[in-house]
Formats: sequence, structure tokens, C-alpha cells
Amino acid sequence: MAKTQLNVRVDEGTARAARERALARGMSVNRYIEELVRQDTGEVGHTFVEAAADFMKQYESVFAEEFDGGGSARTRPRVGEDREDTREGRH
Repeated sequence: MAKTQLNVRVDEGTARAARERALARGMSVNRYIEELVRQDTGEVGHTFVEAAADFMKQYESVFAEEFDGGGSARTRPRVGEDREDTREGRH
């Protein structure tokens, strides 16, 4: 992606905070500001949701097998329930 230079004027306290936060995260101030803007515009969240959806699609059969077991979705007791309660339909 091509980069565009953007000059921004901020007060000294804001500049100091940006430098400190960038340093604490191990990144340049430019990168820190770029990530803040991406977060603010929702790009980071959207990327995460897309990645999570891809993961779920890829492992859908594994989750179905583990949690559905190919039968009833309610084969395991909930916390605090014993197996006898679930077999008899009591909750």
C-alpha cells in the first residue's frame, strides 16, 4: 500500500503521550497513529471478524463433532447438573 505523508500539529502533552505509548508498544509514532485511525474507522475490528469467520468455517466440522456429537445438541450436563438430570430432561 502506498503511503502518504500527513503533517499534524498537536500540543506538547499529546505529542509526549503519543511517543510514550508508541515506545511502550515497540512501534514508531507513525505506526501508532496509523493503528489508532484504523481502530477508529473499524478496519481492525472488521479484519478480526473476517479472520474469526474464516477460522470457524475451516474448523466447523471439528466444532460440530466436539459439541454436537452428531446427535442431540444437549448430550452433556451443564455445570452443577449430573448426567441423570439431563437424561430425564430435567434442567
